[in-house]
Amino acid sequence: MAPPGAPSSSPSSSSASTATAGSGSGSATAPTQSRILKFVPWQSSVTADFWHGLANLKLDVLRLDRRPLQIQGFFAPCSHPRISKPLQLTYESLSLELGTESPASDRNRCPAPGTLYNTNTSDEFNSIDRDALMNEETAKVWDDICSGRAEEDSNLLNRFFVICYADLKEWRFKYWFSFPALQFTQAVKHTMFQPASDYFTAEESLRVVSACTAWRTSPLTTCLSFFLLHLSCDGVTVRPLSDWEKCQGSGKILLGFYDPSHLPTNPGWPVRNLLVLAAVRWGLKNVDILCWRELQGRTDLRHCFVTSATFEEFGENTNAVPKAAGWEPSARSVDLSSLMNPDMLAKSAADLNLKLMKWRSLPSLNLLLLSKTKCLLLGAGTLGCEVALRLLAWGIRDITFVDYGKVGYSNPLRQPLYQIKDCGRSKVEAAQEALRTKCVDVRAQGHQISIPMAGHSVSGNQVEETFDNFTKLQSLIEEHDVIFLLTDTRESRWLPTILCAAAEQSKIVINAALGFDSFVVMRHGEGPFNSTQDPRLGCYFCTDVVAPTDSTVNRTLDQQCTVSRPALAPIAGGLAVEMAVVVMHHPLGPAAPADQAVSVTTSIEQPMGILPHQIRGFLAHYAQLVVSGIAFDGCTACSPKIVSEFKARGFAFILEALNSPNYLEDVAGLTDLLHATNSMSLDWEGEGDSDLGVPDMA
Repeated sequence: MAPPGAPSSSPSSSSASTATAGSGSGSATAPTQSRILKFVPWQSSVTADFWHGLANLKLDVLRLDRRPLQIQGFFAPCSHPRISKPLQLTYESLSLELGTESPASDRNRCPAPGTLYNTNTSDEFNSIDRDALMNEETAKVWDDICSGRAEEDSNLLNRFFVICYADLKEWRFKYWFSFPALQFTQAVKHTMFQPASDYFTAEESLRVVSACTAWRTSPLTTCLSFFLLHLSCDGVTVRPLSDWEKCQGSGKILLGFYDPSHLPTNPGWPVRNLLVLAAVRWGLKNVDILCWRELQGRTDLRHCFVTSATFEEFGENTNAVPKAAGWEPSARSVDLSSLMNPDMLAKSAADLNLKLMKWRSLPSLNLLLLSKTKCLLLGAGTLGCEVALRLLAWGIRDITFVDYGKVGYSNPLRQPLYQIKDCGRSKVEAAQEALRTKCVDVRAQGHQISIPMAGHSVSGNQVEETFDNFTKLQSLIEEHDVIFLLTDTRESRWLPTILCAAAEQSKIVINAALGFDSFVVMRHGEGPFNSTQDPRLGCYFCTDVVAPTDSTVNRTLDQQCTVSRPALAPIAGGLAVEMAVVVMHHPLGPAAPADQAVSVTTSIEQPMGILPHQIRGFLAHYAQLVVSGIAFDGCTACSPKIVSEFKARGFAFILEALNSPNYLEDVAGLTDLLHATNSMSLDWEGEGDSDLGVPDMA
């Protein structure tokens, strides 16, 4: 095989048969001694957008599928005296596989049908049976010729194929082109090779240019690259190959093709299969060929050439497929990482693991759903940082922080979104900036809001600010799909719980709270007026028999900070995000019933595993419990009485709950329940005092 751009010849021969293609007025010079006709091999060219399209197709559609892909290459006649035209692959080459609209008709380029064999590993690329592939593709070309399909669609004569391997982690691609050209057993020879302007008379030249221009611009022309040039006493016409029989009887016929070669005495690779077609289908042994070239896109017969080719006759036996040549000298590789926009490279890398999940591990993963989900994180502290990072890893890009605090010097070690330089800054401001350094396409926001808390009284001059905070929080909850309750205190989760329970559209509410060496992660059930489940799942406050109160007063230093074992927040934060993602994928969403724990040896039908109501973890015992609880009819946050009162009174209800310690218990019916309990005379002999409280997990 000759290197790209250098002519290649068929096997040599000491003699050649001749046959007349036709007779006419061509002014060719007298035949001279025949010489072996050498052909210029194709050169391949692949644009970066083709590899981008293939990468997306591989990740999103093909995955591990190794089926051959139908592609298209494009080329044009040579238009430069020193540079041959390559066969090029662009993004449009993948239109058949991507399901996009086929490229619009372009008279400045010709399509060539191709096949792409994409391997899954580099070793597979290196060990692929290239001879078998060449034989398979050669048989297609031979069948197209023998069956007559290549006369109806002459683009089939330019069949090619590519083997490739795409390393989508490093954005490197290896590939190897082959352009199968059928070989005669003896070399093709020629007796002259001259400019077309010398071959034709001046009058013929004008007619040839006019006819070829009309052929190129006509909307009826479907196959540009191969044609018949018919010169007769009636004039000059250009016809498709299928009109060969119609052109017989008078005049002279030349075989024409769009020649990508720039060499003055060597035609391009496409003519090889055209000569085989002429020998097999029409029984020719010699023919004049017009190598159609241009000069910077303009028609000029001085840059087109005519050669008289002589070749052997094919027998009637067409069962044996001829040998073929066409491999490029060696495989090539391209590294696109240096060409890509760094932001685009980072975005592609961020999505890579998620797309790979869909290949085998989790085909049902809905990446579009995740990318469109809006998450609201109430709390940008220890848990908030962990949850935000896990959400990014799951492909969620809309993340909003709500927090009122500033970054302290004790925060950076346990809250991974912050650095020492952030100390003194607003947490929500620093957190959203940190997310943008992790993920270029994240849509992060931050709102510095002091969440009104039950049991924290509000004086007259604070009412307006409290109302503003209430309104902002209510609006944010309505705008988001998933709400994470991650604040430091129990009572700061009360108002968001009511707002979610009263929302017109059910929200996914995930609550995570830490103790010293224990944690709870749970999802809230739907609001009382949205729920279709009976009984519905409870919320964070459904296990309480008292209203939330101010837990921040009279606290020692160790009670003012989140004192927990360092690994607890990553564990709880990770479980909170995993639970949220499973709820998103459940057909019932937030209305999904609670699954019970099963043995690890038990097979699970759900692709993402069970969906519990609560997970309680105990680091001291390295244990986790999956539990569930139904909604409490006297809950101070999600019970029908509380939600109804809130819907009726709005902010007035909230304000009274903040300033009146017993108000929530009265509305929820807990006061009556307590009175009824106290009125019962119960005598528990041998029992100690009962502790009705629950550990503070906030």
